[in-house]
Amino acid sequence: MESQARGGTRWGRFGLVMVPSVAATAAIGLALAQGALAASFAVSGQEFKVTADRLTGEGFVQYGSIVRPSGNGTEPVSISAFDNATIENLCQSVVIPGVPFLGDVTLELGAGTDPDNPVEAENLFIDVAQLDASQAVFTNIDIGVSVDDTTKGPDPTGDYLPGSFAQQSDRVVLQNIEQTAWATSAGTFKLSDLSLNLHVGKEECF
Repeated sequence: MESQARGGTRWGRFGLVMVPSVAATAAIGLALAQGALAASFAVSGQEFKVTADRLTGEGFVQYGSIVRPSGNGTEPVSISAFDNATIENLCQSVVIPGVPFLGDVTLELGAGTDPDNPVEAENLFIDVAQLDASQAVFTNIDIGVSVDDTTKGPDPTGDYLPGSFAQQSDRVVLQNIEQTAWATSAGTFKLSDLSLNLHVGKEECF
């Protein structure tokens, strides 16, 4: 599955994107605010924020790429992709600025609040701008493999430099995630205990 079509790469802008960062977001909710995500799309000019208590991913690969935010040129990202993942206590928020008569409005989505019934995703791609986690545990990790020679996780797609740095692992577990991202896409996304709310003002996940 392709994450998105990209072009005009400026590879000198990379530097901080290739760190062991892993993330997860929900496609629903963002789609309401910024247009539905698809196999090939141009991202909006807004980043969104995500928190989760725990992410467990099977079949993980990560590599550098770019996105083209609407009206903002290009931005470097770290693409994190998983064959499948589960996410506990997911929160996603995006601020919609300048709504007439209201000003800023925050769209907030929550799901997977029961640890026994987490969010589930397959063939998941996330374009990550920033990520913090209290702990990250990788199983059978390969750091520094060529992106063209990765064998774990979904096949790399998008605007990456052939032969460039990538990393992969059989499994990854992250705790207490705070993430900023530009886009996400998935083959399937199961959101248990879904909650969607609108707030006047900025009331983001973090």
